[in-house]
Amino acid sequence: MIGWLEELVSCESPSSSPAATLECGRVFSSLAHPVLCAPERVVVDGRTHLRWTFGTPRVLVLGHLDTVWPLGTLARWPFHVDGDVATGPGAFDMKAGVVQALHALSMLPSLDGVCLLLNVDEEIGSPTSRSLILDTVRGCRAALVCEPAAGPAVKTARKGIAMYDVTVMGRAAHAGLEPEKGVNAGLGLAQAMLELSTYGDAALGTTVTPTVLSGGTTTNTVPASASVAVDVRAVLPAELTRVDAAIRALSVPVGSISIGGGINRPPLDPSSSASLFALAQRLSPGLQGIAVGGGSDGNFTAGAGVPTLDGLGAVGDGAHAEGEHVLVSQMEPRAALLAALIGELL
Repeated sequence: MIGWLEELVSCESPSSSPAATLECGRVFSSLAHPVLCAPERVVVDGRTHLRWTFGTPRVLVLGHLDTVWPLGTLARWPFHVDGDVATGPGAFDMKAGVVQALHALSMLPSLDGVCLLLNVDEEIGSPTSRSLILDTVRGCRAALVCEPAAGPAVKTARKGIAMYDVTVMGRAAHAGLEPEKGVNAGLGLAQAMLELSTYGDAALGTTVTPTVLSGGTTTNTVPASASVAVDVRAVLPAELTRVDAAIRALSVPVGSISIGGGINRPPLDPSSSASLFALAQRLSPGLQGIAVGGGSDGNFTAGAGVPTLDGLGAVGDGAHAEGEHVLVSQMEPRAALLAALIGELL
């Protein structure tokens, strides 16, 4: 598994580069061929997702090959193993998870009833693979998601996610000669952000967070446009709906406003994972479950009504952070747990 992981991590695959994710898919397909044979390559809007189907699928094993790390990261941070720690861009989230999935499938006496689906756009909200995931999971009795673990725990619940782009349009003018002829979009956006900050509800676990900001052209020009990305997380579907309505009704005293985006992933409710978590605890006594704020493609499968257990991938730390890493000693036990779960479900 360490050899496989090194090959995958050494093939950079940022979501922003379809060519890079295509090459990473080729590398994984080559590694997997002795166990899984050739995949079905599903191309949607220029992105190539991989699917292996054996008989009539009853268990979906789900993962992704894309990472958040830009091309060139490997030059300063190559794959490296130091004792029990394996590190490199994307090692923890989630290339070790797909490596463990491959090893787990190699342990089964038969793959009949299994489907392995690896997409390449999960880190940007799965815009081209969502329908593929929903089509694939239809009729399955379980979805097992190989996203990273939370410490040693699996993930039994996730918040739902909505993502927005809020843009304020104004009018440019010279900032020194005649600023009064301009309409400052930055001021309008500042007012919008203050309003957005009131939409969360800590008691219900709802967060509304403005993130990436942009605006203006030069230091001596009144900005004609300004925008902000907004990240919304909620435990309850009704909260996502409430915040969505509030954002779409947002107005500004300066300039005009436009809203893009919307609800991306429904929550993964604890009830969706309860039966699978009980089975996992029987197979691995002492296993803990935890609710997390991050989303995954498991939100989609749970939202489709299919029992879903998430966080079955690598044990380690640092997802999306410099120095993310995997505990090597936990790779074999985690792969064995996944294999046992699939075997019981089949």
